[in-house]
Amino acid sequence: MHLILASGSPRRRELLARLGWTFAVIRPDIDETPLPAESPDKYVARLSREKAAAGRALITMDSWDDPTWVIAADTTVALGPDILGKPTDVAEATAMLQRLRGQTHVVFTGITVVRVDTELVETSVTATEVCMRYYADDEIARYVASGDPYDKAGSYAIQHEFFRPVERIEGCYANVMGLPLCTLYRLLVAQGIEPTTTLPCDPTAANHCVVQSE
Repeated sequence: MHLILASGSPRRRELLARLGWTFAVIRPDIDETPLPAESPDKYVARLSREKAAAGRALITMDSWDDPTWVIAADTTVALGPDILGKPTDVAEATAMLQRLRGQTHVVFTGITVVRVDTELVETSVTATEVCMRYYADDEIARYVASGDPYDKAGSYAIQHEFFRPVERIEGCYANVMGLPLCTLYRLLVAQGIEPTTTLPCDPTAANHCVVQSE
């Protein structure tokens, strides 16, 4: 059996490792531009499928002799109907954080699992409601200057040691980090893949796993 994570995200690698599986990592490159009028949940589902398909295309034929699964995920922040992706510069990161300040938004993650030899595809979307605290402009400036926002949807990390922008959440903490472990657990167990370590979450509590950053 082989598991392949189609992601360049260090946070997803960290979270997947907590389930105890050995896995390889590949980094597919796709266009992440939203389609016209595409809703956030449909957006992350589509991108996770496209990442999984792109990852599957990178696998050499000789590795198909053993059961192989590709795992792909995409996370976005939605403020109402607006999709807030990864910022490209200081101005964009600052503007996103100002928009989110004191507001409640939703973090969506789409996960797709593809079994390579049978082409079986399963996709699921997890949503977490996030309420941001009313952080000050100087806090935004310091956080943006740290460089941390640039690879993160919505320009923030819930687990950041000093900024800590989130006041409270309703739903899955790991989802806000980029990989809802309970959702992934259910998708993989349905394929007959059991974790080899104690789960850091309750797989029976849909979308409510709590994972603290180490």
